[in-house]
Amino acid sequence: MNQFPPRLDSHVAFAIARAMLDGFNKHYRLFREVSREAKARFEAADWAGQQRAQRERIAFYDTRVDEATERLQTEFDAGHLDTAIWHQAKLHYIGLLTNHLQPELAETFFNSVTTKILHRQHFHNDILFVRPALSTEYIEYDEPAAQPTFRAYYPTRETLRDTLVRIIHNHQLQRPFENLERDIDQVLEAVERRLEGARLRSNFQIQVLSSLFYRNKGAYVVGKIINGFWEFPLALPILHDARGRLVIDTVLLHEDDLLLLFSFARAYFMVDMAVPSAYVQFLRTLMPRKPRSELYSALGLAKQGKTLFYRDFLYHLRHSSDRFTTAPGIRGMVMLVFTLPSFPFVFKVIRDFYPAPKDTTREKIKAKYLLVKQHDRVGRMADTLEYSNVAFPRERFDAELIAELKATCASLVEEEGDLLIIRHCYIERRMIPLNIHLQEATPAQLEAAVIDYGNAIKDLVAANIFPGDMLWKNFGITRHGKVVFYDYDEIEYITDCNFRHVPAPRCEEDEMAAEPWYPVGPHDIFPETFGTFLLGNPKVREVFMRHHADLLDAAYWQQQQQRTRDGHVFDVFPYDTTRRFGHRHAQSASAPVGAAPLSTTALEAS
Repeated sequence: MNQFPPRLDSHVAFAIARAMLDGFNKHYRLFREVSREAKARFEAADWAGQQRAQRERIAFYDTRVDEATERLQTEFDAGHLDTAIWHQAKLHYIGLLTNHLQPELAETFFNSVTTKILHRQHFHNDILFVRPALSTEYIEYDEPAAQPTFRAYYPTRETLRDTLVRIIHNHQLQRPFENLERDIDQVLEAVERRLEGARLRSNFQIQVLSSLFYRNKGAYVVGKIINGFWEFPLALPILHDARGRLVIDTVLLHEDDLLLLFSFARAYFMVDMAVPSAYVQFLRTLMPRKPRSELYSALGLAKQGKTLFYRDFLYHLRHSSDRFTTAPGIRGMVMLVFTLPSFPFVFKVIRDFYPAPKDTTREKIKAKYLLVKQHDRVGRMADTLEYSNVAFPRERFDAELIAELKATCASLVEEEGDLLIIRHCYIERRMIPLNIHLQEATPAQLEAAVIDYGNAIKDLVAANIFPGDMLWKNFGITRHGKVVFYDYDEIEYITDCNFRHVPAPRCEEDEMAAEPWYPVGPHDIFPETFGTFLLGNPKVREVFMRHHADLLDAAYWQQQQQRTRDGHVFDVFPYDTTRRFGHRHAQSASAPVGAAPLSTTALEAS
């Protein structure tokens, strides 16, 4: 059992704890400021600014960790302090967090700074917060003027409509609605259908989180409806119409709707939260199957998401006995991918060398993954968790996997006693590779998957992303049947590509040649050739050509590319567009709409 110092007598330890908390408080203050400003950007239709803020906010955490690390090193020579000082610093830090509103985030910040200062051999569990030291249950911001985490409304059937109007007005959006009365009528009609004629119980209520959820071009009211022992989600996407007035686009009333809205393949929300754990707890009542780690990440608190994920992973290891093995599917030339069958994630390690025709480096690959992390993923690119120096129990790896790791990833693998240390890896939600799904699919499943594959490509185009390697094996099927891209080492911005038609052959020898008879530049792409490697299966080809033949035409790509360069904003919705009220905006999910200029990507319209 670890023994802590019997006394807290070190002034240096207390000063370290105070400095550490100062660093975290600065981080969360800036995090809240940029999240709070999302409301003004939404009201001003500043979509480029919204996206820029979302991208820049991702870097906030590492910047504050670096600042805190430098301060501790400069003021206290923290890297050379005795272990007993660090024990005391942790205990002082716990004391400082007693009435803190974000204790779980502050504990993670302490871990981040400490592990950056101390080498792995010199820190251990009684220095770090391996488990949370403080409870996050029932924390509330209790200042008189502060908003509670959620507001509760108690309508009758007769006042339900007026209550829905009041919910919208209470968010005080500084922009007029095009026709709020009409929109509320449609919300009310959908809610009444969801209630299925049930009698309203004495405790009938609507609970709504106090902050709107902002992402790209949309703002969301998020809450739930409670009727006796029955409750279900309520989410209202608010958009701008073509003339800049606000509209409620639809209403989402089912858990699966919320799971898609908070998908791991979408960009992070901006939400003004004094007590983030209270927001996560509320969202868990709407999506009990959603891990807390993914909810923290969806709220923009990706480091806390990583911390909770790793705790869940360690807990799973202790309560399982299966072995890590190579992930099913075609093996990649750039990444070695392995998995634990009982755990729904895959672990990706960059190989040390890449056979032809791959021409890349580890630094380039990491840059591609960072691009995806900072980009709007439009529901089509899986989020990744990036870890360094992950210790795995060696005995849980099968012999073939260890041999392959040592043979192809030797620079990133180290053995230390009974542990296997992987110096750098990415972790992603496991999906069924699309090529495997198509082999096993019924005719109806095959048709749905091929259609959604084409839709996924078009959504990526709307996000200014060319996937590079469009093979079926680089896409997966989620549990909701959505096609998601997950192989990022060849992605490019659409605006950086040169889409060309294949020149007509000059003679019979050109037609028979094994190599192109025309010059090919490094960014040249010939969509007409996609069918050669995508459409060998006649059943797949028939469905693809019926729905997505335009993807084989360079003109389609050139047109979309030019629209992006011209500043057009493309709408991509996290729900079925047929559910939009009245089909007011009758463009498809990938169709462009005129709006504020944006040079780098499409923005989710919802």
